[in-house]
Amino acid sequence: MPWFFTEENIQSDNYILTGENALHIEKSLRMKKGEEITLCTPDKTQCECVIEKIIPGQVYVDIKEKFPCKNEPDVEITLYQALPKGDKMDYIVQKCVELGVSKIVPVISARCVSRPDEKSLKKKIIRWQKIALQASMQSRRGIIPKITEAKSFDDAVKETDEEKKIIFYECSGESVKALLLEKVKSIGIFIGSEGGFEEEEVEAVLARGGSKATLGKRILRAETAPLAALSIIMYQTGNFE
Repeated sequence: MPWFFTEENIQSDNYILTGENALHIEKSLRMKKGEEITLCTPDKTQCECVIEKIIPGQVYVDIKEKFPCKNEPDVEITLYQALPKGDKMDYIVQKCVELGVSKIVPVISARCVSRPDEKSLKKKIIRWQKIALQASMQSRRGIIPKITEAKSFDDAVKETDEEKKIIFYECSGESVKALLLEKVKSIGIFIGSEGGFEEEEVEAVLARGGSKATLGKRILRAETAPLAALSIIMYQTGNFE
């Protein structure tokens, strides 16, 4: 069943979709009266709907059932991703949203080769947010994870407020399993670009109460590491059950 997000909570038993959602239903999916769709609201309410009427630019639906969306993990994970080269970030955003990330913060670390100017970064963030929306619809998320503005590594570290902070470092570190023996509500994970992190950057995270973690003996590519890290965390926290 097609899955869409609304920009506001729904109080009544009917709703009108407009804009890109209406266009997608009418032109791309070619849906008709009587077909079913799901709407998910900002307060994570899942609404099962039936299309009542379609006119150009508007889709009228009757809401048959409402209940809290159960598709979200019970731990909020923020990915602090050092910018990789090329279009690898597109892939990282798409797959991490599918896996359950709550927020993605693009980071400019010391070894980042990719250093787009401010104008280019703004365009990229708009594109990444659209990718996050599409991935959220495809994977039936209860939220659309936010892609924040890019930050320097120092600023990103200073702004971390998660219960558990983990920096993945190819030189040493504990296993994720060992670091997640106790249940936490929020986790911030730092993943490097192609060159990894400087030792000083690792120390900065440790100074904020963070921990070093390893992803095993093999060195993973920049676009593989966040997916592996997120998958392991979701498994260890029981969110793949």
